[in-house]
Formats: sequence, C-alpha cells, structure tokens
Amino acid sequence: MIGRRNFTEITHFILLGFSDFPRIIAGLFVVFLLIYIMTLTWNLCLIVLIRMDSHLHTPMYFFLSNLSFIDICYVTSTAPKMLCNFFQEQQTITFVGCAVQYFVFSTMGLSESCVMAAMAYDRYAAICNPLLYSSIMSPSLCVWMVLGSYLAGLSGSISQLCAMLQLRFCGPNVIKHFFCDMPQLLVLSCTDTFFVKLMTAILILIFGIINALLIMISYVYIVFSIMKITSARGRSKAFNTCASHLTAVTLFYTSSIFVYLSSSIGGSSIFDRFVSVFYTAVIPMLNPLIYSLRNKEIKDALKRLQKKRGYYCGQ
Repeated sequence: MIGRRNFTEITHFILLGFSDFPRIIAGLFVVFLLIYIMTLTWNLCLIVLIRMDSHLHTPMYFFLSNLSFIDICYVTSTAPKMLCNFFQEQQTITFVGCAVQYFVFSTMGLSESCVMAAMAYDRYAAICNPLLYSSIMSPSLCVWMVLGSYLAGLSGSISQLCAMLQLRFCGPNVIKHFFCDMPQLLVLSCTDTFFVKLMTAILILIFGIINALLIMISYVYIVFSIMKITSARGRSKAFNTCASHLTAVTLFYTSSIFVYLSSSIGGSSIFDRFVSVFYTAVIPMLNPLIYSLRNKEIKDALKRLQKKRGYYCGQ
C-alpha cells in the first residue's frame, strides 16, 4: 500500500512472541493456557459469589467484582492472540487488529488503576470514619466511582488511539513482544513520535503517579487511624482489611512501572516479555486469591453457598 506518495506503509506486523524459544515453546503454551483458564475461572467465580450472596452486597465487594470483570477483559485482550500464535508459522496481526488490541488493553489497565484508587478511598472511609461509612459510601456514589473509572480509562485510551493512528510504519514490522504495546510501536514508527510520547507521559502522570499518590495518602491516614486503636485485636482486624488491597496495588504498580521504565531505557526485550506476562496475566490470576484467601467474609459466603447446594440436593 502506498501512503502519502513517498513511502510504503506497513499494514500488518509480526508478533515475535516467544518464537525465539523453540525448545520450551510447548511448555510455555501449557503454562500460559493454564494461567488464562485459572484467571477466567477464579475471577468469574468471585463475581458470581458476590452476586449470589447478599452479605457481600457492600461497597468493598462491589468494587472487587468490577475489578474481577476488568481483569477478565484485561487478560483476554492479549492472552487468546498470544496462545493462538504459539504454533503458527506467521504470527501476524493487522494494524487495525493491533490498534484494537491495544485500545482494549489500555482501557482496562487505566480503568483498573482508577478502581484501585476508589477501593483505597473505600478503605479510608471504613477505617477513618466508621460511624459515617454507610452514608459516605452510598450505593449511588459507588456506582458513580466505578462508572467514572471506566469513562476515565476509556477517554485515556481513545486519546492514545487517536495519537497511535497518526503514526506511520514504513520499515521493520517485527514487534518484539507477544502483544501490541505502545513502546514497541514507537520504536517501529518512521514518523515523529513526540506527540504520542507526550500523550503517554500525561496519561502516566494522571493514571499512574496521581492515582498512586491518592492511594498512598489514603493509606497514610489509614495507618494513623489504626495506630489510634487501643486493642491489638482491633488493630490486626483493621490492618487485615487493607492488606489484600495494598498487596494487589503494590504488585500492579511495581510490575507495570518496571516494564515501562525498562522499555524506555532500551532494556532486554526477552526480559520485558517475561515480566509483561506477570502484570498482564499472572496478576489478574492472583487478584481473586489475594482478596479471598484470608478473607473471612468470602469464606463464610462459600460455606453458605455449600449449605444451599446441600439443601437443594436433599430436596
């Protein structure tokens, strides 16, 4: 295809994926397939459990069910294409397909960042203002916070997509990754990428740094409130309600920031690919476990569900 008269425009890309590891390609396929299946299963089970048990119809679990939904979409934006490419000779993706994949991936990632900030505010309200918690975290506010998270992620992704569509590719078309990510596309572009880099930096500032600061400020207030609790049991209970969220936030931000910093300074593409698997697939798989394993309310809900199943089976 001839574009703008003076250069040949690339219309498709080759995703390198993990094809440069032929000896372990079958093992990687099995591992990534299991991760994807477990991610879908555990997140869907958590959503269904929260929907079915009325005791879990609280702001905390409303945010958690939306986080699980986002994680399902997040991992599905990259994993199926990656798995399909494992045994294909030509691991190609069209420019349109690449744009769509990155749009969905970016929307879910940015939305997850906002939902995590909303969850931090929820924990702040629960621990710092327990008597006013139910009035502060009203159902309408929770819906607006989640809706705002999705709209913020969508608007950020649309701005990136518009900037991406201005790029032109006329040279090498091999993406040294298993999905279409912005840093790899910028390397391949043969036109000026300043505007796209500026847009990406602004989005990192808003969704990365500002959201992270809001979460940190919330936890500073939470820690001060916990220290004021006189009983050791009370402090432990308050801390346990925040530990799972803090763990998930730490994993999400540290892995994402690490990969993008490594890409920006020209780090190893092999290392980046394996670390990217961690934040695109492993973390969405771990989130349901992080929020459930030490959660008494989730365990009680599972017991109630088992009793209901036993009752209906006995009829």
